[in-house]
Amino acid sequence: MSAVLVALATVLAGGVSASSSKSKGSPLTVFAAASLTDVFPAIDAKVIYDFGGSNALATQIRNGAPADLYASANTDIPAQLYKDGLITKPVNFTRNKLVLVVPKSNPAGITNVYDLTKPGITLDVASPSVPVGSYTVQILKQMGLSSRVLANVVSQETDVRTVLTKVALGQADAGFVYSTDARTVLGDVTVIKVPAWAQPKVIYAMAVVSRSSNQAAAQAYIKKILSKSGQATLAKFGFLPLPKPTIAKSALRYQLTSG
Repeated sequence: MSAVLVALATVLAGGVSASSSKSKGSPLTVFAAASLTDVFPAIDAKVIYDFGGSNALATQIRNGAPADLYASANTDIPAQLYKDGLITKPVNFTRNKLVLVVPKSNPAGITNVYDLTKPGITLDVASPSVPVGSYTVQILKQMGLSSRVLANVVSQETDVRTVLTKVALGQADAGFVYSTDARTVLGDVTVIKVPAWAQPKVIYAMAVVSRSSNQAAAQAYIKKILSKSGQATLAKFGFLPLPKPTIAKSALRYQLTSG
């Protein structure tokens, strides 16, 4: 088992959690999608991170959790939080894509998405309430495989890292994850591409939590993510850039609205 896989199992057992209370001047607390677990600390290590399913983190923010900034693996959840006045206007900052992963030994002999319709296949996916789970549903619908493949689902997880870990450990024959997550355990899984025409638009968005007492620090963090160095680090970890005009406009708009 790879060292990265051991680390993933440790996260599943314990998790990374923010403190239960905050005061002005305390370290910045960032609630972020599980798929950002490796890249965000590489961009800024002097931050308290709480990684998990985007939907679960949003629920915590609704319940008053002490978060300063929220980063989601989709745009729908941030849009709803913004509509409800819980965060500032979301800013898109990166993209991703989905892949199918199977254990390195691949006992089920899966070579493409269509093989998931075979009887006896065990498929592990994220819950549809989680962005990666919603994207999975979109792929299967686009490929006309929904009913046949979903019949082979044996477990629905709360975040992408749980799906990845279970497949890597051989507890399921296959699972859909982000390509950035798959590359963290390449010694334990085989990656199978999803047809480009079936790929959903996976866009990440982030925003400052309205009740945060660290507004300035949170705004500075977003600027760091949108900066050339921040975008370069995201690319290093396999994330996809937004179209250049889009990222440029996002950065400029954020500077104008936060300055």
